[in-house]
Amino acid sequence: MPERIETESRKLLGRLREALAADNEGQARLDEVVDLIATSMMTEVCSIYLFRDSETLELCATKGLQAEAVHQTRMRLGEGLVGRTAKSRTVINTADAPAEKGFRYMPETGEERYSSFCGVPIQRLGDAMGVLVVQSKAAREFSADEVYALEIVAMVLAEMTELGAFVGEGAALSARHQQHVMLRGSVAQEGASEGRVFLHEPRVVVTNPISDDPDVELARLRDGVEKLRKSVDNMLLGARSADADQAEVLEAYRMFANSGSWMRRMEADVSNGLSAEASVEKEQSLARTRLNQAGDAYLRERLHDLDDLSNRLLRILTGQGADARNDMPENPILVARNIGPGELLEYGKALKGIVLEEGSVGSHAAIVARAWAIPLIINAKGITREALNGDPILVDGDQGIAHLRPDETVHGAFRDKLAMQTRAQERYASIRDLPATTKCGTTISLQMNAGLIADLPSLEGSGAEGVGLFRTELQFLVRNKMPRRAELSALYSRVVKSANGKRVAFRTLDIGSDKVLPYMKPNDEPNPAMGWRAIRVGLDKPGVLRMQLQALLRAADGGPLAVMFPFITQLEEFRAAKAEMDKAIAREKILGHSLPSSLEVGAMLETPSLGFAPDVFFEEVDFISIGGNDLKQFFFAADRENERVRKRYDTLNVSFLSFISQVIDRCNASNTALSFCGEDAGRPVEALCFAALGLRTLSMRPASVGPVKHLLRRVDLGEVKAVMDEAIARGDQSVRRAVADWLVYQV
Repeated sequence: MPERIETESRKLLGRLREALAADNEGQARLDEVVDLIATSMMTEVCSIYLFRDSETLELCATKGLQAEAVHQTRMRLGEGLVGRTAKSRTVINTADAPAEKGFRYMPETGEERYSSFCGVPIQRLGDAMGVLVVQSKAAREFSADEVYALEIVAMVLAEMTELGAFVGEGAALSARHQQHVMLRGSVAQEGASEGRVFLHEPRVVVTNPISDDPDVELARLRDGVEKLRKSVDNMLLGARSADADQAEVLEAYRMFANSGSWMRRMEADVSNGLSAEASVEKEQSLARTRLNQAGDAYLRERLHDLDDLSNRLLRILTGQGADARNDMPENPILVARNIGPGELLEYGKALKGIVLEEGSVGSHAAIVARAWAIPLIINAKGITREALNGDPILVDGDQGIAHLRPDETVHGAFRDKLAMQTRAQERYASIRDLPATTKCGTTISLQMNAGLIADLPSLEGSGAEGVGLFRTELQFLVRNKMPRRAELSALYSRVVKSANGKRVAFRTLDIGSDKVLPYMKPNDEPNPAMGWRAIRVGLDKPGVLRMQLQALLRAADGGPLAVMFPFITQLEEFRAAKAEMDKAIAREKILGHSLPSSLEVGAMLETPSLGFAPDVFFEEVDFISIGGNDLKQFFFAADRENERVRKRYDTLNVSFLSFISQVIDRCNASNTALSFCGEDAGRPVEALCFAALGLRTLSMRPASVGPVKHLLRRVDLGEVKAVMDEAIARGDQSVRRAVADWLVYQV
């Protein structure tokens, strides 16, 4: 870049720093800024448009357009060249603006005199804040050097907007991170909680975007990058001694950390007047823009790596966020873009809720949240940009809504909801030790799902009669290498002892789909939920399955043991898995180890195909557990991770209930124990209908046992079945409304 441009850029940033440091109101600062930019760029017009809401841009300051248009001219996102710049988050540079596709003429601005147009997005880490525009009468495209200088200025404007330098009257100049924001996401775990934001990755605040001395800033940047490279090298050295897959990921990190082009771009930014931190953030913002536009999964992953490295470098340069976990507020609500199970478990049960910008209903975080019975919202877009550490936040996991910095009206209504839940929990506690016996004398066994040793105390407190599902994959997911048999045996033994004689059904390793082991090479599959997962992995890698089965046999220590295999789709799969259990037993006999006093070997019915297995399957299997979450998605061909379709289908749909009834009849005919396990088992109305169909065992999260038992004890299952049959005879698609209407007059 020519020295003149570099010098002019630094001069402009110097003038901006003086203007921003002056004791002026926000509007006066903006007015001075556009005047400075127009003068420096030698253009007749400079304008700044800022978002007044997520879809509307407002002209907030101008030099050259009609002054009366300020705060009056507005446009929608994508409307006109300004709106297109904001939506695409890319520069629009044209010599003939009126001829451009999408041009919108706004007569109140008087811009018809200007032909050239250059719009540069004002954005910070992917967060669009507005658009910086320069225009001139002469028909010309602005040079690459001029565009670069404008990008530098836009970067500073973004930082100063974030810091509140332009706060004034009106929505477009309102202070950021101070207003009430309601964010909608998806429900991953029900419940409601009130607390304060605890950011998994705290925002780094760049308070000095403009450098005083480029040479000093270059030295700081180079020193920070060197520290970053050494930290990555150290991580890579540790990973090589552990496993190859983690090392492969870190090799990609090291490639970016040593990228010459990344370094040259940041050095150029510093030479043009940005501080070391601002130069990192400028390149990070561009990377996030490319990340949002990338369609290729591999490219998205690599840009994500670069984004993560930028965060690490910013923390090195600023020293911010190093001791974030020591500053956990009271009643912390964890807010993150995404989080792995190991990181989440490190925080412990102190968390009162979780809100994620990404995530899925079957993710590791969702499994842990269910185990801890804390509300979890996923896909809450924008939460990591909007939230600051310590912000008050309300999490409505029942509706999938997070209220950030709520006003008093919202706060009051939410506290009423929490009070009602507290009163309900008190009612449930009073029946904790009573059986779930209906008015017609039928007793339903209510059991709990678990996956952590820390879940087991809930067995007594919830009133559950046993553990209908103990997920064993969490112990594999939170480690960087395969656990040893002795470690698993010790853990399973603690689970058995903690159950105090109550039955625990252990599900063997259920990995694949959305649960990928960090030390197992992932398989790129077009539809992983229907791919190489669960028992398919176990049968293809029998060594892992045998090791786990031996650990379970030893953990029983001569007592009873119940084991079930996940995702069995046909008789031969069950027989193959059962053969592995037989081999494990034979091996334990040879070694002289004690065997379980009784052994139940079951299967999870998660695909419709198993419901139509030969009679001999139902005769050979000791028990069957219907895995409702997976079964429903395969029955309706509706991906449970897809919000567009998963809520379209009802568990109480007549077709689905008809299939469940067939399974119940077949199990009754063969005298095979049957249970229903999953989220729907813990929803009172669904649980009631399952019981009316003939299911006598339901397994759910601990917090659901009380509400389900409370309803079951107040109804006659014969009457419920009659209501369901009447709805079916009427041709209703679902029995939900009929049962709900009946309950209004019964309980």
